[in-house]
Amino acid sequence: MRVLSWNVNGLRACAKKGWAQWLEASEGSIVGVQEVRARREQLPAEIAEPPGWSSHFIAAERPGYSGVGLFSRRPADDVREGMDEPRFDAEGRVQIARFGRLRVANVYFPNGSGRDRDNSRVPYKLDFYRHLFEILQRLRRSGARVLVMGDFNTAHRDIDLARPKDNRKTSGFLPEECAEVDRWLQRGWVDTFRHFRPEEEGAYTWWSQRQGVRERNVGWRIDYILASPSALPFVRAAAVHPQVMGSDHCPISVVLDPAICG
Repeated sequence: MRVLSWNVNGLRACAKKGWAQWLEASEGSIVGVQEVRARREQLPAEIAEPPGWSSHFIAAERPGYSGVGLFSRRPADDVREGMDEPRFDAEGRVQIARFGRLRVANVYFPNGSGRDRDNSRVPYKLDFYRHLFEILQRLRRSGARVLVMGDFNTAHRDIDLARPKDNRKTSGFLPEECAEVDRWLQRGWVDTFRHFRPEEEGAYTWWSQRQGVRERNVGWRIDYILASPSALPFVRAAAVHPQVMGSDHCPISVVLDPAICG
């Protein structure tokens, strides 16, 4: 059972670069996308409802902004939309799907950068992290096996970006942002990629669109699939897929024992 996550940086734009072919070849059972930037009715039918897939979308109130979508080979038992907090839910960033005992949270975490390229959105971003954390902790306590996947918009450690020294004051690698990821891991959440590849360097998931940056692999690892302690025994492998083009991010994946749903 394969689960994938990808910030597509606009699903309509990604669709013009081979999205449908990638999805069909992905061997995925569940695929979450972030930064959809469209309402369901604005997407071509073959993208919104590809043959053989069930799909669910949440859009932001602001047109052409944010949004998440989930595709699955079997329909989810149910999908929670948002976090019951208007200031977060207006941006269409969270959906939590249930597949038996498995819960999959597909999340597009906010960026801390404001419109003036400052760090004015960092408090909002950290509040978002903390509010979602409490929701997911309750799911853990209920006995659910939980995966949290998506664009976390934070590189956790020096190894997770090409130029850590140059970005100490940049949102995405601020001490308070890294500390929030630390708190999740200290409370038992497991970064599945680092679980299998603890010291692998150069494994990035996002690159600036400036010319030559991706070719030189000057990137950041800001996309994650975290597993709860009860889900981790069912995780068999984790990977990033930098060879997949179509967005400024690349997909990430985990392979699961299908018994995780039982």
